[in-house]
Amino acid sequence: MPIDLLSGLSVALAPLLPWPVLAALVGFALLVVLIAALRRARGTLLRLLAVAVLALALVNPSLVQEKRDPIKDVAVVVVDDSPSQSIGDRRARTDRALAELTERLKAFNDLEVRVARTADAEAGAGGTINETRLFDALNRAMADVPRRRMAGAVFITDGQVHDVPQVPGKLADLGPIHTLLTGDRNEGDRRISIVQAPNYGIVGKPVELTIRVDDMPARQSADAAVTLRQDGGAPRTVRIPVGQDVRIDLQIGHGGQNVLEMEVEKAQQELTLANNRAAVVVNGVRDRLRVLLVSGEPHAGERTWRNLLKADPAVDLVHFTILRPPEKQDGTPIRELSLIAFPIRELFEVKLDEFDLIIFDRYRRRGVLPQMYLENIAEYVRKGGALLETSGQGYATPLSLYRTPLGAILPAAPTGQTVDRPFLPTVTEVGRRHPVTAGLPGDRLDAPPTWGRWFHQVDVAPNGGTVVMQGAENRPLLVLDRVGKGRVAQLASDQIWLWSRGFEGGGPQAELLRRLAHWLMKEPELEENDLRAHVDGNRITVERRSLTPDPRSVTITNPSDETSTLQLADDRAGRAIATVTAAAPGIYRISDGERTTLAVVGAVNTPELADVRSTGDRMQPVAEATGGGIQWITDTDAGPNPGVQVRRTQAGHSQNGNGWIGLRANGDYTVTGVTDVPLLPVGAVLALVLGGMLMAWRREGR
Repeated sequence: MPIDLLSGLSVALAPLLPWPVLAALVGFALLVVLIAALRRARGTLLRLLAVAVLALALVNPSLVQEKRDPIKDVAVVVVDDSPSQSIGDRRARTDRALAELTERLKAFNDLEVRVARTADAEAGAGGTINETRLFDALNRAMADVPRRRMAGAVFITDGQVHDVPQVPGKLADLGPIHTLLTGDRNEGDRRISIVQAPNYGIVGKPVELTIRVDDMPARQSADAAVTLRQDGGAPRTVRIPVGQDVRIDLQIGHGGQNVLEMEVEKAQQELTLANNRAAVVVNGVRDRLRVLLVSGEPHAGERTWRNLLKADPAVDLVHFTILRPPEKQDGTPIRELSLIAFPIRELFEVKLDEFDLIIFDRYRRRGVLPQMYLENIAEYVRKGGALLETSGQGYATPLSLYRTPLGAILPAAPTGQTVDRPFLPTVTEVGRRHPVTAGLPGDRLDAPPTWGRWFHQVDVAPNGGTVVMQGAENRPLLVLDRVGKGRVAQLASDQIWLWSRGFEGGGPQAELLRRLAHWLMKEPELEENDLRAHVDGNRITVERRSLTPDPRSVTITNPSDETSTLQLADDRAGRAIATVTAAAPGIYRISDGERTTLAVVGAVNTPELADVRSTGDRMQPVAEATGGGIQWITDTDAGPNPGVQVRRTQAGHSQNGNGWIGLRANGDYTVTGVTDVPLLPVGAVLALVLGGMLMAWRREGR
């Protein structure tokens, strides 16, 4: 049981007997001495001296001298590198304050200084994009430091800290946490925010959004002009009241991402224009896909089409098979030719525009569809519709569909010949860059594909479009083309069903037809000449698809209207890709001079841009709980000795004042050695006890 006397010096008690036994013996001895004193016996004081010396000897005191090496306290300086720190002079003030503070902390030999930056968190997706997390940076910096060594921390920030602990009192043992504010007092700003927005919308129908414009700290005007731009199209301007929720409609024009940009006009007081812009991304989905399949005659592949289209619950299929041409007369009553009458006028005139895709499978002219209705289909395609024609034997005859008004939109003309021998369908060089056929399972660059053979092909001569697959003797097999606002695909064989049946191992029939249908219906993911951007946290991946290699770089405009160039690397599969790290949340505009796309980095209404005014309100509870202070760097810049002053303080004393901050001195140390010296040597104890007893005996003997 040590008793401290001075720093490193103490008295240790190591009793030779257990404390209860020692207490009993000493008590008994004192009782005997007390009885002797009551009887006025001579030598009582000498007996008391002997008992005291004996008791002290049994306690066995020793003088302990520790050899101590002092341990440096740790002070952490946390630097806010978030995007809001780029406003005005904040970054310059931060750098200046950091340099002055670290220089002054070097004067303390008993202090270890660590500098942590929020930018160090950017190893993972997201980084400092959405929030400013200073306490995460503090925890990383002091992860290996016992709390008894913490002298305190200094935050250099604009005060917009988003990870302040809910119970600041738990930080008290870290020492004082001070805040140096980098902004100016009484700042003002305007922002636009998205109050409510759906994630998905039905193609062709509007969705409702709620937006809001706020002026901080007080309204600067009654209303403000907001410019809206959808998918990079023409802008339109509306005026909305400041400080109120306003509902607007967004028309979902296509599948995939529909991006609506919003930008509010600049106010008189503005810190940044980054939060004057906002964007919402709504994924367009088709409610029901209406497909019209017209089979010219029954054949083995007809079930393949039907199974493929009926397997998708989102597809409404209308399928007609012409079992017998009108000119055939076999005496069968008209009422027994079909279950229902063929609704030609309703399908090809009244409701034609309601279909998303029309498929002609082995169709030939037989007078069932009048020329007028075929002209309607051609016009339907020119206005934005989709047509797929799979050629059977009839396409090479005078009854070919090419010899109808549809011939004006079909990309390949029949030569009148057919190929009836085994061949292996292959992807052309341009097909390996087209998203419909690029990377098809089984296709190989340096060897024949692994799928099965076909046995029939109609010889056609392309008069437009792109040949993405070829068959026997490199004849065109699959041709894709754009006509007006619509699209047309032509497959010069009716034997894709062999792949679905697994003949010679089968082939990627389902994947090819799925891609083909989505390309025809203008799904953005299947565009062959397109520029797009994908966002993952704070990483933007730019992808350009093209049928020919494109060496052009792209220009990236960040939310602060600063531009940079990015070189894309071609992967020989029709894509050129590059990735860049975004330094701030907001809308990034990417352009190659011909096409433009947008990348929205950060969450909707990201906290980093919600309020960019410099304030000490968020850190005030932490300062009160730890004894720290909040000071404006602009206040400490004046005077002959600018910058904040630093003092070493003791626990329980004031930790901050006007123009200065304190860092706690803990006085921690490690013991490297101990010297133990007995205070009562054995010889001296025996001499004192025996001498006392002899003198007491002699005194009593007189």
